[in-house]
Amino acid sequence: MTLSDLSPAEVGRRLGGDGLAIRTGPLNFRIVSGIQSVAEGLTSLYSDYPLADDHEFVDFTVTLARSSGLRRWWRPQVEFTYDGQSPFAPLPVDHAFPLLEWAMNWCISTQAHQYLCLHAAAIEKNGFAAIMPAPPGSGKSTLCAGLVSRGWRLLSDELTLISLTDGLIVPLGRPISLKNESLDVIRQFVPGAVLNRVTHDTSKGSVSHMKVPVSHVNRLNDQARAGWVIFPKYVPGAGAELTARSKANSMLELGRNAFNYTVLGLAGFEMLADVVSASDCYDFTYSRLDDAVSVFDKLAEGRRA
Repeated sequence: MTLSDLSPAEVGRRLGGDGLAIRTGPLNFRIVSGIQSVAEGLTSLYSDYPLADDHEFVDFTVTLARSSGLRRWWRPQVEFTYDGQSPFAPLPVDHAFPLLEWAMNWCISTQAHQYLCLHAAAIEKNGFAAIMPAPPGSGKSTLCAGLVSRGWRLLSDELTLISLTDGLIVPLGRPISLKNESLDVIRQFVPGAVLNRVTHDTSKGSVSHMKVPVSHVNRLNDQARAGWVIFPKYVPGAGAELTARSKANSMLELGRNAFNYTVLGLAGFEMLADVVSASDCYDFTYSRLDDAVSVFDKLAEGRRA
């Protein structure tokens, strides 16, 4: 059963009751919320995701609820709680769905230590994955959304999970986060893209999320081998250009982008070294998505599983 098998009324009923349990790759989330925008966002973006059965283990139960007291009526706010704690400050209630996505990322990056967790996008073609770490404003998510719409499979937009047992990259495949100018770029580049309503005035500006193609959701169990580590940067007016970078420097920078590198200790170091050793490492500048897709497709032609 997928979320689309439920009526909007049933989605709202479950969210407002014991919660709605959704499979997101290897991790199951139970989401509890009586806020309408959360129900609308899930219905729009997660319709193709399988629901967890009653007997399945749920990794994280997250709750988004309106703040109590006067805040319930005056400038209402939403509060995220997990395991009885509220790690974030309350936000305006119309920020509830972006907060859900940020909260899910927080749960994974702080708790899922069975994986080496990188702050990076990951996409796959021909069985090999391109890992793309980058700071905010680098154009990583825009590039990821563009490539996903042109034949690359989404593994993750924000969190790259690497199995500590075999070094394979495990798909999360959750919606792609887009903000500010990138929203118009993707609307033009991907006319059929499904995006949920834009939330304005967040800490990241105007934010929306792009739905993952159903064919990608159907492959959430298909892992991939690392093939490239690519550090992207959007530069206005620049051509699409790959520049080789050293593996030593790439490993150092990947370590800086790892959430649990120090937690894992030697196991994290050795896995990161294996990933970098197996990958071609590049810096990448671009301004036009069409040019970027062409460069990435040429990379993929040179590697096939």
